[in-house]
Amino acid sequence: MPDPFAIVSDIHSNLEALQAVVKDIQDQNIKDIICLGDVIGYGPNPGECIDIVRNFKMVLMGNHDEGLIEEPVGFTLRARKALEWTRNQLKPNWLSPKIKKDRWKFIETLPNIHQDGDVLYVHASPRQPTTEYILRTDCDDQFGGAGKLDEIFSMIKHVCFVGHTHDPGIIPKEDDNGKYKFLAPDEINYTYEIKEGVKVIVNDGSVGQPRDGDNRACYVIFDGKTISFRRVPYDFNITAEKIFKETGLERYFGERLALGR
Repeated sequence: MPDPFAIVSDIHSNLEALQAVVKDIQDQNIKDIICLGDVIGYGPNPGECIDIVRNFKMVLMGNHDEGLIEEPVGFTLRARKALEWTRNQLKPNWLSPKIKKDRWKFIETLPNIHQDGDVLYVHASPRQPTTEYILRTDCDDQFGGAGKLDEIFSMIKHVCFVGHTHDPGIIPKEDDNGKYKFLAPDEINYTYEIKEGVKVIVNDGSVGQPRDGDNRACYVIFDGKTISFRRVPYDFNITAEKIFKETGLERYFGERLALGR
């Protein structure tokens, strides 16, 4: 069995949350960290967060990272404004110091998807790596998500790790009857055992902006067989105060940190 490693995503320029998560990972003597994207966006410390994740084993492109480099598409007005602010902080010119140029180049060259044996890593979905949401409501028959999930699972060999929704949980495909169930971490005691022949989608939640009603940072540990969800408290008030002081960032992005929404 391989050594356990951590999977994080959706940091969103939240330095305090990222530092708390990295410390929690180190406290468990785990060395390797994979990030599923959205290092930047919404939060006040994009440069510092990039500096930290550059030391991770792998970092993928998220939709906010992509929107920073390219023309942002499909973003709310608030999110677009945050990206414009972030771009002003990060985009170098020919007189910029090396660290600024290196940060930009790092984001610019992030891959969209990574396959390691029968495990797939992507920010959003195998069909649309940076943009498609795999939602808990896709498991509800009344929302008609079964066909969508059938197609997505057809692109997965065994396990697929995603982020993007900021809503942690697991969707297993245990048979071919078109029925799916979203398993929230607290419903499975924060642990899930991978089974032979059962495909599974794992959303690792969000480090910097959880949206499942729990304001603690969220990530997972994986050892090739067991998935463990971790919740890490951090001082979100520090992050919020930084956001409140930046006229280019909506106050709303700071206020929602306390709510986990």
